[in-house]
Amino acid sequence: MQHDRTNQQWVDDLASEEAVVQTAALDDLRSYLQRGIFYYLSRERSDLSSLSIDDVSQMADDFAQDATLRILDNLDTFRGDSRFTTWAMKIGTRTAISELRRARYKDFSLDELTADGELMVGVDKSDDSRQQSLQPERATEQQDVLRIIGEALNDVLTERQRQAIEAVTLRGVPMDVVAEQMDTNRNALYKLLHDARKKLRTHLETQGVALGYILELFE
Repeated sequence: MQHDRTNQQWVDDLASEEAVVQTAALDDLRSYLQRGIFYYLSRERSDLSSLSIDDVSQMADDFAQDATLRILDNLDTFRGDSRFTTWAMKIGTRTAISELRRARYKDFSLDELTADGELMVGVDKSDDSRQQSLQPERATEQQDVLRIIGEALNDVLTERQRQAIEAVTLRGVPMDVVAEQMDTNRNALYKLLHDARKKLRTHLETQGVALGYILELFE
């Protein structure tokens, strides 16, 4: 890898119309990203510890190629506030995180969100010690608020708004995955979520349940 490229040289070489110059820059960038992403996957992601070194290396190579394409598509957004390689590695890491999340939900289906037509909303039962430590009055308040929220999600929102809120906000499913499942795009999904949250907030306030109260109750 050519270590003495300045920020401007990176941008110029990657955008060069001379095939030899651009190819060399692309190879250098992809190699740099592969090493950084491999380090992230092997040292920072304990959930991948069962994979072999070869599997992690192949995964890092795939992510590096995807990140290289994203960087090319976004060259005009680089402002030089940091080293080009630092900026590029941030994109590389975000690409890896995004792809890992997508892989986690590769079999996700909106049909799995509900059971018998009712929204599955409730306190996380996995933290039993936390639940046992709650005062009875507080636990009862939480259940009452969850019931109101659940009813609002089912009764106030449209089916698509409810699906979007549960998938993105409650389940943490990546936006791209939900957009694909709902046969829409990210911008339209953002608008759908915004409208749904606004509708929910208004309804909950009419029920005497303010957002600040909910946050304080579950903190």
